[in-house]
Amino acid sequence: MTRPDHTEGWVLGISIDGLLRGLLGLGGALLVWFAWPVMKSAWQAQRADPATTALRLNYKISLDAVLNAIDALDRAVESDPTAGRYLQRSELLVGAAQSPNFAPTEQQRTEWLKRAQDDLAVGLGDEPARGIQWLRLASVRLALEGPSQRSVEPLLMSIDTAPMLLPLWPVRLRLILDNWPALTTSQREKVALYVARTWQLSPSHGWFADAIRTPIDELFVRYFVRSEAGAQEELTRLLAERRKKKP
Repeated sequence: MTRPDHTEGWVLGISIDGLLRGLLGLGGALLVWFAWPVMKSAWQAQRADPATTALRLNYKISLDAVLNAIDALDRAVESDPTAGRYLQRSELLVGAAQSPNFAPTEQQRTEWLKRAQDDLAVGLGDEPARGIQWLRLASVRLALEGPSQRSVEPLLMSIDTAPMLLPLWPVRLRLILDNWPALTTSQREKVALYVARTWQLSPSHGWFADAIRTPIDELFVRYFVRSEAGAQEELTRLLAERRKKKP
């Protein structure tokens, strides 16, 4: 009769079942270890959501609430420095710098815009297919440096990555007009074609008139849509309506 082998299912004196359970437990511990920074970052970022939403919708918000939200996103970026977190913080910083609900000092405003510029550079470096974020970078550089190729380049990247995203075009048109002195001849031809195409696709043209602030702006907008049937007459009507509404 053969004696039963009591060592079957054992390795170095350790039960295989026990070893597997231990490995499962270790795997769970490692999962928590690696996931914790992401979870912590998400929690911190969520704390900033109300302030970001208020700034996005131009709701009334206190400076203290904005500063607390910036602090929360600083912690979120520190815990999980991904492109998404950098881009999320850039939106908050730009919104804070441009909010009409409180008046930061010029130094504070400039600091926020510079931080946003740095965040956008990092975020777009990892996720370049972001038309909205490129447009935000163009706006920030225009605010910091005035008309320049450094503002034009992200503006064109925004158009290249999301050319026919109509909600972006009111801001794009304003940036085109503000940056016009810095545009090269080929860049001017390119944006003129896009503006004309956007006129064709847009169900409403009121925002073209809203972008016009000076007689020079009007001249350029009329030039952009010079080949569009009825465009000149419609612009004349839209501008007249807006002039009547002014006090």
